[in-house]
Order: sequence, then structure tokens, then C-alpha cells
Amino acid sequence: MITTHPFHLPETPETEDDDHLREECAIFGIYGTQDAAAHTALGLHALQHRGQEASGIVAFDGKRFNAHRGLGHVSEIFVSPNVMARLEGHAAIGHNRYATTGETLLRNVQPLFADFEFGGLAIGHNGNLTNALKLRRQLVKRGCLFQSTTDTEVIIHLIATSQGATVLDRLIDALRQVEGAYSLVALTGHGLIGVRDPNGVRPLVLGKLGDAHILASETCAFDIIGAEFVRDIEPGEIVVLNGDGVTSHRPFPPGRKRFCVFEYIYFARPDSNVEGQSVYEARKNIGMELARESHVDADVIVPVPDSGVPAAIGYAAESGLPFELGIIRNHYVGRTFIQPTDQIRHYDVKRKHNANRMQIEGKRVVLVDDSIVRGTTSKKIVEMVRNAGATEVHMRIASPPTTNACFYGVDTPQKEKLLAHNYDIEGMAKVIGVDSLAFISIDGLYRAMGLPARNDAMPQYCDACFTGDYPISLTDFDDGGDPAQLSLLTEQPAA
Repeated sequence: MITTHPFHLPETPETEDDDHLREECAIFGIYGTQDAAAHTALGLHALQHRGQEASGIVAFDGKRFNAHRGLGHVSEIFVSPNVMARLEGHAAIGHNRYATTGETLLRNVQPLFADFEFGGLAIGHNGNLTNALKLRRQLVKRGCLFQSTTDTEVIIHLIATSQGATVLDRLIDALRQVEGAYSLVALTGHGLIGVRDPNGVRPLVLGKLGDAHILASETCAFDIIGAEFVRDIEPGEIVVLNGDGVTSHRPFPPGRKRFCVFEYIYFARPDSNVEGQSVYEARKNIGMELARESHVDADVIVPVPDSGVPAAIGYAAESGLPFELGIIRNHYVGRTFIQPTDQIRHYDVKRKHNANRMQIEGKRVVLVDDSIVRGTTSKKIVEMVRNAGATEVHMRIASPPTTNACFYGVDTPQKEKLLAHNYDIEGMAKVIGVDSLAFISIDGLYRAMGLPARNDAMPQYCDACFTGDYPISLTDFDDGGDPAQLSLLTEQPAA
């Protein structure tokens, strides 16, 4: 899913989109319907928020694997009737990709496909393998030829070199050699396979539509096609979907469950249900706990849209202060924008956000957002709100300070570029220009999720970006890999 190249990332200008943590991809798979590719395209459309730079679908019609991949949004890639007509089959898998800094290359777009002695196999992956570089070097020494720079291809070569008797045996053998956080879907001539890593860091859910069975990153992908949510795939579980229904396998020793808590804070869609909890309700609860921890005298609660809205609703309900849309978001702004001059670049934040002066002017404003990464966007938002006439601007953040990079499938800046790594809260407040700044505490975050507090001896979630407690080995980093993101790298563009 993510690129694996040992070079440093090229420097690129920072934009507003660089100031958010970004999920790296989405996966979807369906078995048992003649419109498999069409259902997959719709599912990927619902999961567009998890990956917006490339998408692909591979379908199987009983004889052939039919594939189409492209750069851009799902609606741009699969809009043509001719494209969809070629994707015949009763089973299909799909993938949305978010690239890190650098080029997005078509050969890195998933699902990846390979022909084996047992037949074809397509695979799509959400997450990051933290020993991918080490495994890749070993495989290259054995004569393996890599066609992409993704860590997903490492899994393909491990399958190819396995001596397992069946496809499932080979996949299990391959996954026993990898470290990291992953959910994946694989399509063979015999069925659809779904896997979740033993720690369950990345999400994967099972659904049903008539006689068809479905795998997806989030439940919102079921809603768009009218499918029924069945259950979450358990950590370390492998499910096989074929004409016999759903078969579950548990070949890996159970690990400590460490689901990514940032799914609740930002990544997942608010209308999804993950790990038995409504994402929307979780974000409201976080906002309520944030208000209890960091009340401030003010006149109005204003969310930084869209990700700050549910937490702001909870904050307003708990504080008794009115909730107003004091900032309006333009939803028709793409991720790329030509910025020919410094003057035009200065207006970048206004492409997406604009102050609603009537709700701000002359008031003490509490801005609620999901997180602060570099702080560049927060600084511009605060300046915009002050220019709209706010007498005071306070900021409340629905996550603890982000002090560490993620190595498990999330695109984060290097640790040294994180605002919370370089400043204490008072220093951060000065940088972004607010009258006060507060984050929810790590214990408060756990309370909002229905737990008494974080148990340091046995935490319930992966919260490494806040605590530095990495639950899975960082082999590539320990072996001297690039700390920028380990294998979260795109290959260098040609000079």
C-alpha cells in the first residue's frame, strides 16, 4: 500500500492539506454478485476520504482477472461505462490510495496482481509493514524482481517463495514473516480473502448483501449499497469468502489489541461504526470530556469544519455555550492548487475556509478542532477569526498533543516538524496566536471512549502518536531506515 524506497523524500511546499494526519488507503471486496465491480466502485466512493490520489479495481469472472487502475478520484476513474463493462465478474476487490509527499505512480496503484503457479492473485493493503525494507533486501538477494515500490509487493514475493500447499497456507506463511499494522483483501480464483493483523491496528469489517459477502475498511461502504453490517474482523483473523459462505481461520497467536484511536478522532467517517462504537458519538463524547477538562469563559463554540464539528457539538452541549458555524468550508476545493506567487500562497487557507462574520464579530470564540500537526493551518484560521472581529480566540483540541510520527499506515510529518514536539502548550499557543490553548488529556480521551483511564501496563488503543508507545516493532527504523516514515516513501522523481 505504501511505497518502500530507501531514499529521502524530496522537499515540497507545505499546503493546508499537509497540516492534517492522513489515513493512507481504503480497501473493499465483494464475493457472490454479478455486479461485483459496480458495487466495489460504489464502496470505494464511500471510502474516498481514506485515499484520494489513486484507485483500482480487480474483478474475477470465473476465467479471467479484469483490472482497471487510475490516478484521481473514484468518480473520475470509474465513470466510463466502457471501463465498468470490462470489469466483469462475480467477485472483485478495490483500493483507494493516499500517496505521501512525492509522485503518485500508476505502477504503485493497487490492487496489485501477480500470476502464480496456482493461478492469479490480486491484493490490496491498508497499513504499513515496519520490516518491509529488511524483507525487500532479502528477497532481492534471492533473485526477486520488484515492479513497484510498495510494501504490499513484499507480501506478493513472500507468497511466491513460500512452500505452502495452498494459497491460504502461502499467505499465512508470508504474513508470519511481516511486522506492522495491516488489513488486506486478496482475490484468487477460489475466493476472496480478508486479513487483519494480530494487534488489530487498522479496521476491517464484514457485511452481507443478499447472498454476497463483503469486506470493507468502514461500515459506511455498506450503507451506500444497502448492505448489512455483520461484524468486525477480529485481530489476527483470516476470513475466506467463497461459494461455501464465510470461513474463519486464526493461524496467528493472539496479540494485544491496539486499535488506532485516531480512527475515532479523525480518520473514519462520522457515520461509520468501528469496533462496536459510533464514530459520531465517540467524537461528541470527546468534545464533552474536553469541555469538562478545559472550560473557558466565552460566548460561542465554533468548529473548524468539517472534522471538528462533532467534538464542537459535544463541547457546546457540556459547556452550555451556543454552537455556531462561525467558519464555512468550501467543499469544492481539490488537494492541488497552483500557487505562483507568495501573495497567492498567502490566501491558500481561504480557498477552503471562510469566517462567518455575523457569528464571530464582537464575541469570545472557542475554536474546536480534531488535532494540531504542524500548526500552519491553525495559525491561519486563528488569524482569519480575529480579522472577522473576534475579541478573544481560544482553541480546544479533541486529541492529545501529537508529539510522535506514526509508522503504521498514517502519513505524518517527521517528528521534528510536529508543533507539539518542539513546543509546550504555552509555546504552541503563542505560535498559533490564541488567547488560550488546551488539548484533551490522554486519560480524558480514554474516558471519552468508555474506559476509566489509560492503563499504561495494558493500553486499549494504539496511541503512539501521542505517547510514543509503539506496540509493534519498528525494525526498519532500528536498522537505520529513514525516520521520515520508514517505508512510507515514494520513489524519487527523475532528475
